Amino acid sequence: MTHNYPLIESLRQKGYRITPQREWIIDAIAHSEHHISADKILERVQQHTSAVNLATVYRTLELLTAQGLVTRLDLGEGCVVYATTHHGPHIHLVCRLCGRVIDADQQLITSLGQQLAEQYRFQADLQHISILGVCAGCRPEVTI
Repeated sequence: MTHNYPLIESLRQKGYRITPQREWIIDAIAHSEHHISADKILERVQQHTSAVNLATVYRTLELLTAQGLVTRLDLGEGCVVYATTHHGPHIHLVCRLCGRVIDADQQLITSLGQQLAEQYRFQADLQHISILGVCAGCRPEVTI
């Protein structure tokens, strides 16, 4: 079974048509080892066909996100990336100075989700979180 099969089947079961363009876009996301931007998705799809443009990629990404099959993550500075929900929950710490992305311990998500539920009775969608800040390499040494 290919990586894109569960995504395609889920859309089919919800009554969505699976066009070749949608399948190529889903394939590009599903076979990406990391998060992927819309521009990179378009680049990969255009290796197969020129019948897909950036607007088609964004419309498909909106559909996949709305259906809970793909998550959208804003890494700051206009950098938005996507990943399948099979990628699993995780936190990205994004340096706003150099752009470095550090993966944080995903146990922090569990703790945060539990606290939000207990204190605010709020069910948070914590699949992907990005926290902007300054990494150790960019932060000036603090002397006391």
